[in-house]
Amino acid sequence: MRMTIQVICAVSLFVVFAAPARSQSAGPPSAESPKSSDTVSSETPKSPSRQKVTSVGRKIGDGSEDIGMGVARGTGDLARGTASGVADVAHGRVGSAAAAVGRGAGGMSKSIAVGTARGAAKIGEGIGAEFRKL
Repeated sequence: MRMTIQVICAVSLFVVFAAPARSQSAGPPSAESPKSSDTVSSETPKSPSRQKVTSVGRKIGDGSEDIGMGVARGTGDLARGTASGVADVAHGRVGSAAAAVGRGAGGMSKSIAVGTARGAAKIGEGIGAEFRKL
């Protein structure tokens, strides 16, 4: 249990310090006039060659977001399992309580693993894109 808390704290700190990378601007402001979200544009969709390229900071920020979302989902799974376990203990179903808490812990580990894997992949993609520029 202590190791789990340490992992969650470490991932949370990583997310807190890596999240500002997402707020970095992608580059200088464009020369185009800003479009209002209220107006409907009759332009055709952009061709694939003119699509906006995602910045390195944005990719790393997206990866951090995925890691944070995995931790959040995992914490929710653990809380749901623990609450169900407490209710089962209160009703005298000890076996069901242990199963509920175990299910919550399993869901937590799965969510954290998936979020971390997706986030690490996006962060690696962003770092790789930066190295390609060199």
